[in-house]
Amino acid sequence: MSLVSCDVALSLDGFMAGPNQSLEHPLGEGADTRLHTWMFDRPEENAAELAAITDAGAFIMGRNMFGPVRGPWETWDAQGTGAWRGWWGEDPPYHAPVFVLTHHPREPLTMDGGTTFYFVSDGPAAALDLARAAAGERGVSIGGGARTINQFLAAGLIDELRLHLVPVVFGAGERLFDGLPRLEFTQAGARATGLVTHLTYRRAPVDGG
Repeated sequence: MSLVSCDVALSLDGFMAGPNQSLEHPLGEGADTRLHTWMFDRPEENAAELAAITDAGAFIMGRNMFGPVRGPWETWDAQGTGAWRGWWGEDPPYHAPVFVLTHHPREPLTMDGGTTFYFVSDGPAAALDLARAAAGERGVSIGGGARTINQFLAAGLIDELRLHLVPVVFGAGERLFDGLPRLEFTQAGARATGLVTHLTYRRAPVDGG
């Protein structure tokens, strides 16, 4: 069965983004680009981790990560801005099927470079079944936001958790691990570069497993 992994850039106090994400503040109010500077300013130092982030046969994300649109998709269209097509332009970095969790169905959105967004309204388990079928023998990657990742963690559906810890404190925002039950992992790797510490954990086997 496909390995299900999750890559998360985090502040020291556990936040993935600031509060009140919107079109004007895609990373949340009070947040900055520090969580992702290591990706863009020093890609050579972090080449292995960057390659692992996009090395999946299918991806899953929450609607909050896909964009700032809330409610029925037609509400955004009615504002005269056109149908929302994601943050990444016409050639998103995924180059694979992406399954977006939403309460409001929408037809698939085909982009350049092999990325197609599929909108799933049947919940995380249904999205994972679809992603595994699409990925074949390759892995499945779970993207943000925090609430989406926490749902998959709570359900025990993430096999490998990769935290990219950045030395900044946000103080508020979207926090990983909020409201979760007790979870156990085994440490699988740790590596520090100039701007970030990469930590890899694997889900601990259940008793007798």
